Amino acid sequence: MQFWDMDRKIGYARVSTVGQTLDLQINSLKAAGCERIFKEKASGADAQRVELRRMLKSLKGGDTVVVTRIDRLARSTFDLFGIVKEITEKKAQFYSLAEPWADTGTSTGRLMLAVLGGLADVERDLIRNRTAGGRARAIEQGRHMGRPRQITEAQRREIVIRRKEGERLKSIADAFGISDSTVSRIASGKDSYVPRKLADMV
Repeated sequence: MQFWDMDRKIGYARVSTVGQTLDLQINSLKAAGCERIFKEKASGADAQRVELRRMLKSLKGGDTVVVTRIDRLARSTFDLFGIVKEITEKKAQFYSLAEPWADTGTSTGRLMLAVLGGLADVERDLIRNRTAGGRARAIEQGRHMGRPRQITEAQRREIVIRRKEGERLKSIADAFGISDSTVSRIASGKDSYVPRKLADMV
């Protein structure tokens, strides 16, 4: 990896269980030359990953995001693709110490990103079908589907994508059982509807 000898390396470390320590990840990231390390204690399904959002917001062109393992960044293909895509759109790169092929600064890594995109599309369709199927079953059983108490990061990304593709607010809101205004806030990045605890659907 010649490029990340020249540019800033940003580490991201995460543990998801109370009592786990970040020490091993931090030591590995420091050894890899990371100048700054964002430390997170949250599950991979948790949309309230404050440090991840801070890290993404801080990225500049030429930066490289380094993790010890891919599952420290995301727990589903859909989320991994979305996060890595956001990194590359900022002209930054992504690299995993445990999975050298996951290096967007190489042709192999770029191929990996393309494959991830295809897998994310499949996963996205599964999420959409689950949502539609669950709603249909609820209607058949005479249950009312109001605003859900939980919404996953994958669902948020799905809402953003569907809105960008031109789908109407009401159609998306009906699919997820939320209000038009909530869909609008999520799609515009101004979502104030932050759940306390999230369940990973994928």
